[in-house]
Amino acid sequence: MTPSEPASSLRHLVSISHLSTPEFKSLVNRAEYHKKLIKSGEQITSQPLQGKTIALLFTKRSTRTRVSTEGAAVYFGAHPMFLGKDDIQLGVNESLHDTTKIISSMTSCIFARVNQHSDIQELCKYSSVPIVNALCDTYHPLQAICDLLTIKETFHDNLENLKLAWIGDANNVINDLSIAALRMGINVAIATPQGVEIADHIRAKAAEVSKETGAKIELTHDPKVAATGANILVTDTFVSMGEESQKAEKLAKFKGFQINSELGALAAPNWKFMHCLPRHKEEVSDDVFYGDHSIVFPEGENRLYAAIATVEAFVVNKGKFVI
Repeated sequence: MTPSEPASSLRHLVSISHLSTPEFKSLVNRAEYHKKLIKSGEQITSQPLQGKTIALLFTKRSTRTRVSTEGAAVYFGAHPMFLGKDDIQLGVNESLHDTTKIISSMTSCIFARVNQHSDIQELCKYSSVPIVNALCDTYHPLQAICDLLTIKETFHDNLENLKLAWIGDANNVINDLSIAALRMGINVAIATPQGVEIADHIRAKAAEVSKETGAKIELTHDPKVAATGANILVTDTFVSMGEESQKAEKLAKFKGFQINSELGALAAPNWKFMHCLPRHKEEVSDDVFYGDHSIVFPEGENRLYAAIATVEAFVVNKGKFVI
């Protein structure tokens, strides 16, 4: 396969919503390709980013994102440069505008793990190199690529008519995961507590993609409805970083939303459990998290290959996709 025609302007990865269905499938397929290459002991024939740097601009702590993005940079020969919130002048003596202009002038890409989506938007506005959203409060596209790779590996090419059930908060992870699953032909059921709703712009995009692919989306406030017949049960933290002051209130709201063997009994016989990690026991019981249905650790490893596919498309191939 060969890359598609070059994009007319600089491409950033902000959200799965901003990709076409063929582009998203390309990222999943290329992640799978590079994983097989690495697991076979082979290496890519060249390191196209040799002598270049990739900046990791993180204002939030991280495990999987840092390891995977640094690994992706090294895979293509680049030097990863970690810039934590205590390492640079950003937010102390320098604006995001000035920081972005300087960092992008000296690097080939910026992975940004930030708090507000507006920070990602500002980075994209002022950067002269691709910005990859490594998490913000609205989107988490790298996790969606990783999750669909994991589902593809588990269920092979039989993805159409699978059901993915999200039982948890209306957050950045499901905002991208729902669109990603629909793009792959997977039906999506989302259960959130009363008063917790999926954002209108995500609903609108989901309806658009559903019309394109034929996959369906269902919104409910009953975890049992979402779990019934599901092939994949997914959740995430009920208290996101930055929401610690709301912990007691949020945990009360999510009572009955733990994924456990009772919910698993309602799912399809071949059901699997996924979580982007780190997990807390209120979200999933130990017997599910560590049990035979869990694929959380292969899922976590796949963050590396998702980052590799992203660097290839947006940095090495300058916004071209292998279609």
